[in-house]
Amino acid sequence: MIFGISPLFALIPLVLYIVLAFRDIHPVLNVVICVVIAAIMTKQSFADMGGVLAESLGSFLGMIGFIIMLGSGLGAILRATGVAEFIIYAFTKKIGVNTEKKAILATMATSIVLVALLGTLAGANAIIAPMIIPMVAMIGLTPSTMAAVLMGAGMTGLFIGPYSPQVVTIMELTHVSYSTYVLGVGLPVAAICWVITYFMALRIQKKTKGVYAYTDVEEVGDEYVATKESRRATTVFFVCMAILIGYGIFLQKGSSYAIMVISVTAVLTGIAGGLSLNKVFDEIISGAAKLMWLFLMFVLFTPFIDFITNAGAFDALVDLMSPMFKSNSALSFTAVTTLTGVFGIGGAATAESVLLDSMFGPLVKDLSISATLWGTILLVSSQITSFAYPEADMLGQMGLARSKDMKNMVKFGITVAIACVVYVVIRAFFG
Repeated sequence: MIFGISPLFALIPLVLYIVLAFRDIHPVLNVVICVVIAAIMTKQSFADMGGVLAESLGSFLGMIGFIIMLGSGLGAILRATGVAEFIIYAFTKKIGVNTEKKAILATMATSIVLVALLGTLAGANAIIAPMIIPMVAMIGLTPSTMAAVLMGAGMTGLFIGPYSPQVVTIMELTHVSYSTYVLGVGLPVAAICWVITYFMALRIQKKTKGVYAYTDVEEVGDEYVATKESRRATTVFFVCMAILIGYGIFLQKGSSYAIMVISVTAVLTGIAGGLSLNKVFDEIISGAAKLMWLFLMFVLFTPFIDFITNAGAFDALVDLMSPMFKSNSALSFTAVTTLTGVFGIGGAATAESVLLDSMFGPLVKDLSISATLWGTILLVSSQITSFAYPEADMLGQMGLARSKDMKNMVKFGITVAIACVVYVVIRAFFG
């Protein structure tokens, strides 16, 4: 750290990032400002910054940004072939999803099921976003609302999915069956998130309607008649998605598999819709280009978080809280470990769970903490971090929803985080 100051000061750029998120500032500019400050505070070499950014291009966040851009490219194909219009017609006229509340619930259900089956938030929502957005846009949902819905519903799919990496990890650490996990750990936390997501989405919709809106999306009138090409392309789209998603579930593939699902589906759908290969790739590139800003933001966000982590800021937070572990109270243990995981440890959710189990596992046995309570602590500690901070998962869902409204997203995330932490503390009273 610069001037030998405490690593805790490395959290200043993160706090500044959150503060600036509530201002009228471009998200990429926000990250640029904060990454520069973080680099200065942690004494990063100016000459090495090019190499740092080059490594960021191949990072997890860089991959997520690429997936999101491909999803936008798929959306362009769906528009060019008439698939989007046909799906909108079926969605709004045939099925009857014709109100804001129904659209929110339908999107939530779709996201929950697909994320639970695929076990990946970014990959699953990147697949459904290009299909869902034109439908909800016609009904009037705003990008801000969609971002909250995709985040809240999608994350809960990871809480209950039988092959979700986090579910498998917690089951292994707590030695419980899947049925015990779902009933005692996953579903209660997911239910809290579902309720908050629905009502917060309604609130955000009310506040942002007329302020933010989707542009360049299809509208379907009462006189709409689907063409033979659009029907054929729609059939190919759903068949291709079903086969590739089913294959992915069978192989238990992660986020990177979404790249193949989106790419193959886009090309085959375009061809089935009568587009030439040249036109197919023109549309994909044109659609992807609209979200280049998000990709750049993700590339910059990787070193931003790495600088803070490598400075020892999160470790310093844990050390600051360590005296609280001297208490033998199960309640205080639950509160402190949960807060440590949610606000003190960053990284992949499964890695967080393993780290927490390594740090506090012996105390679990000494305090007679039940397996389901410990599983709940691990789930909330590792997964709710994505709601507490505007990091990769939150930014990714905003990108998929085409939203730049960080203010409402942060409010939504904090609400979910507080509710889940309170639930865990209350849950501790019952062992």
